[in-house]
Amino acid sequence: MSTTIANSFVSEYTEMVHQSYQQRGSKLRNTVRLQTGVEGSKCVFQKVGKGAAGKKSRHGNVPLMNLNHSTVSCTLSDWYAAEYVDKLDELKEKQDEKKVAAEAGAWALGRKIDELLITRMSGAANIVAEAETGLTKDKILQAFGTLNANDVADDGHRFAVVGPHQWNELLNVEEFKSSDFAGEQYPWLNGTESRTWLGITWMFHTGLPMDAGSRSCFIYHRNAMGLAEGQEIKAFVDWVPEKAAHLVDHMLSAGSCLIDPEGIIEIKCDDDAIII
Repeated sequence: MSTTIANSFVSEYTEMVHQSYQQRGSKLRNTVRLQTGVEGSKCVFQKVGKGAAGKKSRHGNVPLMNLNHSTVSCTLSDWYAAEYVDKLDELKEKQDEKKVAAEAGAWALGRKIDELLITRMSGAANIVAEAETGLTKDKILQAFGTLNANDVADDGHRFAVVGPHQWNELLNVEEFKSSDFAGEQYPWLNGTESRTWLGITWMFHTGLPMDAGSRSCFIYHRNAMGLAEGQEIKAFVDWVPEKAAHLVDHMLSAGSCLIDPEGIIEIKCDDDAIII
């Protein structure tokens, strides 16, 4: 068998992986500050403080805001997801093994992106205590009030991630499940994946941390989190004679950072709370 793989095959497979990654691989990638094409092992996100307006006297100098500028660095790491596709298996199986491998690789790298972001979210400056209760309306309003008190912009870029159990609890909140108060906003999150309520896009996620039965849920603003990608998802296909199979390798170079701890609220929830 020839050891040369047609360029069209590689291009088609790479595009298949990229589309799967963009559409279904990660829920959080498009909800944070995203910097792609990063060169080197680090990316620096700029953080600008608040400005204050002042009066100007006649013929006097214009008052300066003296904005506080700071930076937050993000270190990139390399991630791989590889799989062998046996040539003879392709002949026997009805399903497209290349498509199966493409989606599996995209999902794996997408979950890694979400994992990197969720890990950084744990550095939130504000925490709503569990109090042996689940995700209640009181907790949500407390977190909502904290965001407002911190002057976090209410500009349609507030997001929340909750666990499956907390999502079911939300469905017991009349305002959340009613179309009079909530709706859908983002095309990559459809159906039961998201709802917009209180100006916040709510999503359920199975990868949120849990400690001793306490699930950590997060409400955050897009600008509070940063994601840097040195290499967007890329797929390579090589023929391995010793395996009599194609090795399909998916790779990604990325890192995340917490830009503004005040822009994230962590809500602790009893994951075993009874849903009434």
